[in-house]
Amino acid sequence: MPTRLTRLMRPLLGFALLLAVPALATAQTPAGDVEASGYRLPPAELQALVDAPRPPRLSLSPRRDLVAYQRAPALPGIDVVAQPELRLGGTRIHPRTYAASAFSFVDDLWLQAIDGGEERRIAGLPQPLALSSMAWSPDQRHIAFSHVDSRAGRVELWLVDVAALRARRLVEQPLNTVAGDGFQWLPDSQGLLVQLRVPGEAPVDAGVPTGPNIQQTEGGEVRSLRTFQDLLRNPHDEAVFAHYLTTQLARVDLLGGITPIGTPDLHVGASISPDGRHVLRQRIARPFSYLVPYSRFPRTIDVIGLNGRVLHTVARLPLVEGLPTGNDAVAEGVRRVSWRADAPATLVWAEAQDGGDPARAAEVRDRVFMHAAPFNGDPMALADLSMRYAGATWGSGELALLYETWWRTRGIREWRLAPDAGTAPVLLREGSYEDRYADPGTPVTLPDENGFARLLVAADGETIYRIGDGASDEGDRPFLDRQHLASGTTERLFHSQAPYYEAPQALLDAEASRILITRESPTEPANFYVHTIGGNADTRVALTAFEHPTPQLRDVHKEQIRYVRDDGVDLTATLYLPPGYDPARDGPRPTLLWAYPREFVSADAASQVTGSPYRFNNISYWGPLPMLAAGWVVLDGPTMPIVGVDGAEPNDTYVRQLVASAQAAVDEVVRRGVADRERIAIGGHSYGAFMTANLLAHSRLFRAGIARSGAYNRTLTPFGFQAEERNFWQAGDTYGAMSPFNHADRIRDPILLVHGEQDNNSGTFPIQSERMYAAVKGLGGTARLVMLPNESHGYRARESILHMLYETHAWLETHVRDAASRGGEAAAGAASR
Repeated sequence: MPTRLTRLMRPLLGFALLLAVPALATAQTPAGDVEASGYRLPPAELQALVDAPRPPRLSLSPRRDLVAYQRAPALPGIDVVAQPELRLGGTRIHPRTYAASAFSFVDDLWLQAIDGGEERRIAGLPQPLALSSMAWSPDQRHIAFSHVDSRAGRVELWLVDVAALRARRLVEQPLNTVAGDGFQWLPDSQGLLVQLRVPGEAPVDAGVPTGPNIQQTEGGEVRSLRTFQDLLRNPHDEAVFAHYLTTQLARVDLLGGITPIGTPDLHVGASISPDGRHVLRQRIARPFSYLVPYSRFPRTIDVIGLNGRVLHTVARLPLVEGLPTGNDAVAEGVRRVSWRADAPATLVWAEAQDGGDPARAAEVRDRVFMHAAPFNGDPMALADLSMRYAGATWGSGELALLYETWWRTRGIREWRLAPDAGTAPVLLREGSYEDRYADPGTPVTLPDENGFARLLVAADGETIYRIGDGASDEGDRPFLDRQHLASGTTERLFHSQAPYYEAPQALLDAEASRILITRESPTEPANFYVHTIGGNADTRVALTAFEHPTPQLRDVHKEQIRYVRDDGVDLTATLYLPPGYDPARDGPRPTLLWAYPREFVSADAASQVTGSPYRFNNISYWGPLPMLAAGWVVLDGPTMPIVGVDGAEPNDTYVRQLVASAQAAVDEVVRRGVADRERIAIGGHSYGAFMTANLLAHSRLFRAGIARSGAYNRTLTPFGFQAEERNFWQAGDTYGAMSPFNHADRIRDPILLVHGEQDNNSGTFPIQSERMYAAVKGLGGTARLVMLPNESHGYRARESILHMLYETHAWLETHVRDAASRGGEAAAGAASR
């Protein structure tokens, strides 16, 4: 299926357009003033970051000689984000357009040759363009894209003739993109497999209930049931959800002719086989659940022909309203079913052999099966795995790579297969996916003539290529390697060199003689270059010339720093200093730390360096870096590892390790002379907000905290959270110790709580911030609660982002920069209570 982001279509948002928003108040309201109403504006220097231009996305053509640029506009206004939205079955739906919720779309599309030259503009694009997703045809003659016409209330399928540089709407009947992008190219490039909207009106709620909503359980095995958002609640919800999810599969030819495939149904997946003759179809069925999202509903997986006739039923899966305890738990039955990319019509999937229960002893955890059309006889067992199947990269009948992982130990294995030979798999790699230093990189694939990604193999049949981050003690240094599988020898073809951060993005030919890379430095934004292997930097051909989006912050100083926690764990952070600031001359500045804890099973892995000192200083509005424009020092991403050693659970010592990491970070910035111990704040989003509240509850290291969209009471997520796999009844003491809500009486420093009123993230219900605020208020603490209307876990409206920056700036200025001295308590560090 076409995807919104490929490796080359990373989330580099398009150029921003300045929007006039009269509703935004320009007066600066003190942080303690709750009487002022309306959205507020931060200082002008912070506003400029929101409206800074951003580079377009790039999509490489199948033959790798053209790129398509996609430009996205500025942040949408609150009037756009506040459009009616249905929250049903664990998903969010725009009822007017029959599409999954999205508020920002590509507003321009053009082409360019990979070797440079003039931009090729496309005539006939809809105006205004609102491109949701796009895909090249396998033969590269066309580009298909979906266009969201909000005024007409429809998602349209459009086609670009690449040679003629002209676009046209392909069919009149609109797409339904509630589940998926709604279209996929057929392998012969002569048409598309689409999901069409089915005519009809949504059910109307009469407003009078027909009876109570009842659920019942009759006991059984202990099952973990994570907390989910946006669930169905009653029969009317069920009917509305079914209406919007119902689609008609069809084949659309290049002239716009429509051939229906089967009848309308609750399709949640449809993918064409490499031979173009079979469709792998997934449909959900009743009974629906009020406890889990639709991904857990009963479903039928089958293979149909282009005439709609069922050729083979792969599985009928039951409702899954809970799993065994543990992050390695899976549902029983067929899992991760997909087409083999290198075979005409062969399905591959995994089935748990341990009942899906990681606590059950079993030599074989997962068995991987393969079944080829016409699907006669029994499926063939391809591999027996002692961990969980994690996918495969297909090359040919003689070569494929298969992966298995185990979350509990962070274990990973990579196997070599000859899928058509029936020989035993050969182990290529075994280790820990926590160990970034040992990561050999991701195998390189190229699209074949049918548009399917295939492993790039050299003529000898034994050599593949890998692209990796190149994590090391020096920071990330991306690379391209050539690996001979039989001997295990590796040749490095490309390696990022200081003072730049250069990252291979794609191979431009099957011989790996030319590659597309990005190059950036702290003062130069990422741009694309064509690099000839074996050549030097002077031989590179620049493809793009994106300018610095925030030249006023060009002179921000960035440094990757290392320091040590009191238990010997090495920690990493990125230190940013505002333009024109000299610590020796100007003395310490108010400082903001922004972090996100991570769990590890190895202290060595937790000590590894992350990031690179040579990456561009991209001052986004989202994280902590906007405060640089206000003259603050920022310590971004100080590692907060929570390490489980010798079989111990990491979270059993969460608070101690968290405070120790924060203490080490504070001590380091104070030692460097850039921070005043009495003028340091802590902040984070989601699990970082949870961290923030805990640090305020269990230390006096910080004068104030910024906690955005967090969860603070772990009894509201009783079946696990983040990386914690035990349930509340198994680890009640840990849940209690980790919940800052339980320790709200110890929060003596001001905390700003920001939350989207319609948060869709599992566990971070808005009530988490509401209850946390009420607890701090009732216990005599200092807190401010900001609930952003119509916002989800990530905030989307321009007004919301500006107001978030206003609140952050005002809170930090009032409670950190201008705060009175705490005297000897701060001087002593006051780390642990």
